[in-house]
Amino acid sequence: MKKLILIGRSESGKTTLMQALRGEDIHYEKTQYVNNSDIWIDTPGEYLQSKHLGGALAVYSYEADVVGLLISATEPFSLISPNVVSMCTRDVIGIITKIDHPDANIALATRWLELAGCKKIFKVNSIHSEGVQEILDYLKDS
Repeated sequence: MKKLILIGRSESGKTTLMQALRGEDIHYEKTQYVNNSDIWIDTPGEYLQSKHLGGALAVYSYEADVVGLLISATEPFSLISPNVVSMCTRDVIGIITKIDHPDANIALATRWLELAGCKKIFKVNSIHSEGVQEILDYLKDS
């Protein structure tokens, strides 16, 4: 299986998705530091939100085979720059979380990931494991 790094802002659902991918019970857990295991890298949202920490994401992305740019379907804006995928030397996938939320705007989140350069976009509900198996299959097949 290919190693995946998840990058997204705070409260976008990175850690919840990580728990779902591992088949664990879902519980809230604030990521305080980069959790780097043999298959997954879970990063704090502050690394994307701060220009002073953003360089660490580039460094950690070199330890992964696949970069997952994650946006919640409830986001009022995107922190992911247009065409940022062109700067990456790894496969990059887009992941939209919280697709079941009443305020979800999946079309807008999809557009932001397309503008970033993501060609493959997964839509997930981590609580009910919707879309989770598709990501696991991609990591096995890619």
